Amino acid sequence: MSLTAGVVAVQGDVEEHAAAIERAAQDHDREVTVREIRDGGIVPDCDLLAMPGGESTTISRLVHSEGIAPEIRDHVAAGKPLLATCAGLIVASSDAGDDRVDELEVLDVSVERNAFGRQKDSFEAPLAVDGLADPYPAVFIRAPAIDAVGDADVLASWDGRPVAVRDGPVVGTSFHPELTADSRIHGLAFFENEAAAVPALEDAQ
Repeated sequence: MSLTAGVVAVQGDVEEHAAAIERAAQDHDREVTVREIRDGGIVPDCDLLAMPGGESTTISRLVHSEGIAPEIRDHVAAGKPLLATCAGLIVASSDAGDDRVDELEVLDVSVERNAFGRQKDSFEAPLAVDGLADPYPAVFIRAPAIDAVGDADVLASWDGRPVAVRDGPVVGTSFHPELTADSRIHGLAFFENEAAAVPALEDAQ
């Protein structure tokens, strides 16, 4: 069965996420068609959804003004998987720590923006991630940290702070998994999440 994956394309590494989704699908013997989302009306047709990084205030403003925000909430409420990375994590959170961000509240965490420094402080780290056999080459760029975790499970931490979490069908990362050729985070979020309602997973059971 072919899946439809959507990448929220109002900002961020859209093409890189699309390529990572395609690689992850291939690794799991699944067919996928990727669509870019800039307006309302596309998310309801998607089985998988990615929300890239960028500037959290801009992403928040645009997903709400374009009618995408309620569709993302409905997507998650239906149990469909969402991968939210860096600024996407901030927008998906229940508390962004910034009044300018209108959170989607689909990921039960609070975050601290730029917790690991500014652009010049970017770094790559070998990250131990729950569910992955080998360390993941995580790229941190103006990365937020997760301050508090509610119902979410911590998948990875760096420097004593959570940087990857899972809350039902939602996976959030402080880092940018699309900026490496390693597509295991996309695989973990979309094809190995038993809490998510994905036809690919259901067919495999």
